[in-house]
Amino acid sequence: MDAALLLALGLLAQSLDLSWGDPGRPGILHPWRRLPAPGRVRRAWVIPPISVPENYKGLPYMLVQIRSDKRQPGGVIYSIQGPGVDEEPLGLFSVEKFSGRVFLNAELDREKTASYRLKVFALDLGGSVLEEPTDLEIVVVDQNDNRPAFVREVFAGRVLEGAAPGTYVTRAEATDADDPDTDNAALHYSILEQGSPELFSIHARTGEIRTVHVGLDREAVAVYNLTLQVADMSGEGLTATASAIISVDDINDNAPEFTRDEFSMEATEAVSGVDVGRLEVEDRDLPGSPNWVANFTILEGDPSGHFGIRTDPRTNEGVLSVVKPLDYESHAHYELRVSVQNEAPLQAAPTRIQRGQARLSIRVQDINEPPVFPENPLRTSLAEGAAPGTFVATFSAQDPDVEQLQRVSYSKDYDPEDWLQVDGATGRVQTQRALSPASPFLKDGWYRAVVLALDDGSPPRTATGTLSVEILEVNDHAPALAPPPTPSLCGEPDRGPGLLLGATDQDLPPHGAPFRFRLSPAEPGLGRNWSLSHVNGTHARLRPRHALPEGLHRLRLLLQDSGQPPQEREQPLNVTVCRCGPGGACLPGAAALRAGGAGVGLGALALVLGSAAALLLLVLLVLLRARFRPRSRDRSLLRGPLDDDLRDNILNYNEQGGGEEDQDAYDLNQLRHPSELAAPSFPPGRPPLRREAPLGRGRPQAPRPPPASPADIASFIRDGLQAADSDPSVPPYDTALIYDYEGDGSAAGTLSSPVSSLGDEDQDYDYLQDWGPRFARLADLYGHP
Repeated sequence: MDAALLLALGLLAQSLDLSWGDPGRPGILHPWRRLPAPGRVRRAWVIPPISVPENYKGLPYMLVQIRSDKRQPGGVIYSIQGPGVDEEPLGLFSVEKFSGRVFLNAELDREKTASYRLKVFALDLGGSVLEEPTDLEIVVVDQNDNRPAFVREVFAGRVLEGAAPGTYVTRAEATDADDPDTDNAALHYSILEQGSPELFSIHARTGEIRTVHVGLDREAVAVYNLTLQVADMSGEGLTATASAIISVDDINDNAPEFTRDEFSMEATEAVSGVDVGRLEVEDRDLPGSPNWVANFTILEGDPSGHFGIRTDPRTNEGVLSVVKPLDYESHAHYELRVSVQNEAPLQAAPTRIQRGQARLSIRVQDINEPPVFPENPLRTSLAEGAAPGTFVATFSAQDPDVEQLQRVSYSKDYDPEDWLQVDGATGRVQTQRALSPASPFLKDGWYRAVVLALDDGSPPRTATGTLSVEILEVNDHAPALAPPPTPSLCGEPDRGPGLLLGATDQDLPPHGAPFRFRLSPAEPGLGRNWSLSHVNGTHARLRPRHALPEGLHRLRLLLQDSGQPPQEREQPLNVTVCRCGPGGACLPGAAALRAGGAGVGLGALALVLGSAAALLLLVLLVLLRARFRPRSRDRSLLRGPLDDDLRDNILNYNEQGGGEEDQDAYDLNQLRHPSELAAPSFPPGRPPLRREAPLGRGRPQAPRPPPASPADIASFIRDGLQAADSDPSVPPYDTALIYDYEGDGSAAGTLSSPVSSLGDEDQDYDYLQDWGPRFARLADLYGHP
C-alpha cells in the first residue's frame, strides 16, 4: 500500500471517529483506527459531517458506524435523537443499538431540509452513560430536481416611441429552488420570439430588456409581444417560459390639421352663449392624450372678443360660439383667421406641409333687440329718512335698433316695500313714501328694485334693470355711556385696574365706534385728579392721578363718535372712591374699618367726628342767640355800617298766629325794592284783603307811597305796623310781623321756606373753606365735585 493510500485510510479513520472499546485491553484491530502511542490510548468521540445525496433510492442505506472504546463490542448500547428520528420528520434515520450502525430509511429533499443534526449516546448494559453525547451532522447534497420559474407569467413594460437604442424597458425575473451555490440554480435568460425586426434584447444573467434599434413608432405598432425563456445549469439544464408585453407610449410627433382651408357660418345678433358651428381637424397621435387634444386660437378678425372656440373632448373638433352679443347695426360680417395646436408641444419636425390654419367667414343676422340700460345695475344713494317725492335716479334705456323707430316705456317689476315710483315715459325714479330703517328688505344698507324697459317692436322686447339704492346712515345719535356694573375704584393711582367705561351708539358704522372719551373741559379740575386711557374703540379706563379721598365723586365726561359730522354728548358719572385692599380691590365697609393702615386712622376719625360735633354746636349757638336777642323797633334795624342798605342783612322776626300762610293780609311787594316800585295801582273798588278777612267790615285804607330812600324804611315799617293795628278790616287774631327784604341780589337768598331747595346743587358751601382745615372734609363731602 503506497503512502497516499495510507494517508487516505488514516483520514477516513479519523473522520469516522472509531476506536477500541476498552483502551486497557488488547482487542481486535479495526481498519479505521490508528494504533495508539506506546503507554497511551487515544479516544475520539467526535464524528465529522456525513454527506448524503437527496432523492437517493437505495434504501435502507448505512451512513456510518459509531463505536465507543469504553467497552468491548456488545457491551455498549447506542442511540440517536433529533430531527428525522424522534422529531419531525419522523423515521428518516435509525441506529442499531449494539453495532452502532446508522441507516437512512427514506429519501431526503434538500429543498425542504438541507441538513440534520443528531445527538449520539453511548450507554453500558446497565444504562449508565459511557460517553458524553456527541453531534452527528448529516448534510443533504443538492440534485438538479427543480425547474426554474418566472415570478409572473406576463411582464409589462413601456417605452416612448422613437427611443434611442439601449433604453431600459423592463426586467424579467425567475427563481430556482435548487442550491444557489451550484449550477443547478445558475439561470440564463433569452428571447425566444419577438417578431421582425428585432428591436429588443434581454441580458442573459440580469433579465433586463432594452431597445436595440431605432424605429419604434406608436402609429405603426403600439404593442410588442415577446416570448422569454429561462434555463438553469447556465442555460443547459431545465427551462421555463413567460411573456413580455411592451407598450409604445405616444409622443407628439404629429401636428393637428384642419380638414378644410375655409369655413362659412351664420350668427344671430344680441345673443350670447350659443354655438355657431364646428371646425374639423385630424391628428394621428393617441386619442385623448395631450398629444392629440387640439387647442384653437383666433389670430385676427375679432378685436372685441365676440367669439370663442372650445374643443369637443369626444371628437376633437373646434366649437365656435358667441361669447359677447353681436350687433348687426355696428358689424354685420366677420372674417376670422384661426389656428390649431396640441396641448403638448410638438417633439418632431413634420415630414410634410401641414394645414394648421384656416379662414372663417361669419354673417350676422338682424333681429329686434331689447332695450339696453347703459348702466346696469344702477347704483345710487339716499340719506335715511328721505321724504316722499325725493328724486332717486333716472333709469332710462336705449333701443339699439337705430334703423327702426320704436318707443320705450318703463314699469316696476320688483319693489317689495312699494317705496319707489317710476315714470313710465322717462324712467325717472322718485320715492313715494318714507322707507322704514327696520325694513326686512334692507340688506346691509342696500335696497334693491327691478325696473322693466319695453319697446314696441315686433315682437316686443323687454329689458330688465336693477336699481340698487344705498341708504346712507345719518349720524343722528350721540354715543351714550354704558353704566359700569360696579362704579367704584381704588383711590390710589398705582393700585387696582381702574374703572372700565364703555359706550354705545344707535348709529351704524361709520358713525359709531371708535369713540373718544374725554373729561369735560368745562371742569378743569377733573384733569388734575383723573385720567382716561384708551382701551379699544368702545372702551376707556378711568384712573386717579393721585390719591383721592374716599367717598362719592361726581365727574362729567364728554363722549364723541366717529361720524361726519361727529356727535358728542356730555354725561355725568358718579364714582365711588373706596379703600384699597389686596391687589387694588375695594374693601367692604366692615373690612375697611378694620384695615388700620389702609385709610383714615383712629385719630383722624376722632378728629373728623369732633369737628362735626363742634360745627353742630356752633350752629345751635347761633340759632339760640338769634332767637333770644332783644328786638329794637327803632335803630336796631338800621344800626351798624350797613345802615344804607338792609337787603344783605338777615334780620330777626318772630312768627305768631297763622305763620307764613297768614301773609295775604299784607302787600309784601312794598318790601321788595322799595326804591324801584311805582305807586301800586288797584282796580276800582277796595284793595285786596286776606282770604280769611270777613267782607264788609271796616273801611279800606288808602294806599301809602313807598319810602323814597333806604333811610326811610324803618319809619315806613313802623307806620305800617301802626296802620295794621288800627285797621278794622284786619282780624285781631294776628300779631304784626317784622319783615326785611330778601329778594334778588341778596347774598343769603330767600329764607321764606326751609324746604324751598331740596338739592345740594342749590347750596353754596364755599364759605366753609374759611372755617379752618377741620371743616375742609365737610366741604369735600357736600360741596360741588
